[in-house]
Amino acid sequence: MTTPSQALRFHPLRDSATMLRRNLKRMVRYPSMTVTLIAMPVVFLLLFVYVFGGTLGAGLGGSGGRAEYANYVAPAIILMTVTATIQGTAISIAMDMAEGIIARFRTMHIARVSVLTGHVLGSMVQAAISLTVVTAVALLVGFRPTAGLGGWLATAGFLAAVTFALVWLAVALGQVSKSVETASNLPMPLVLLPFLGSGFVPTDSMPTVLRWFAEYQPFTPIIETLRALLMAKPLGSNAWIALTWCALIALGGYLWSKRLFNRPA
Repeated sequence: MTTPSQALRFHPLRDSATMLRRNLKRMVRYPSMTVTLIAMPVVFLLLFVYVFGGTLGAGLGGSGGRAEYANYVAPAIILMTVTATIQGTAISIAMDMAEGIIARFRTMHIARVSVLTGHVLGSMVQAAISLTVVTAVALLVGFRPTAGLGGWLATAGFLAAVTFALVWLAVALGQVSKSVETASNLPMPLVLLPFLGSGFVPTDSMPTVLRWFAEYQPFTPIIETLRALLMAKPLGSNAWIALTWCALIALGGYLWSKRLFNRPA
């Protein structure tokens, strides 16, 4: 027989599962959001591979060319898929805030954290779908990773960690936004950060000040870790630097989101 303490213990899990179902149903009913989030990285992938790939690939050394540049740029496009997803998360949160459903959830007898975790888990499912589609398109346009099964599993785990961290930040950005339009714009710097890192060109080709920023911003070690995992190369120090950034972003996003959610109406 379940005691009251046991029922209370499983209360957040049950409520989180309910909120996850709610967000998955929303994703099914409004597939245009998922399509939009997939379309942007696919357009960038096609643009950089087929329009700029020949020229930029020649600057990488080695054989150069479009095929080599496809291998270079694909990890950055994969990361942009994650950042596009968190933009959708911020918009969904802002819509719930604007429609008053968050205020109603605050008054209901449910675990308060479940409202946020439902969005986080739903966004991770949406990100997994988007990443699968974008990676398949990358393979079609010439991306040729050399990782084995272990490398792909490690890549999936690493992307899950990156997505988890950025989604918690997006949840906070969605709550702090005054409107849906603001929520769509606040995560935009995260979408653009791969351009100011090693995502599209090597950092040593940049001017001094920009190169310093590119080398020390969080997305550069994340992109380099993805490249190393997918191309079966040594990880070096990039992996632990990237995971440290993920831990800091996840913790900061969670604490900020929790504080915003528990603030007085």
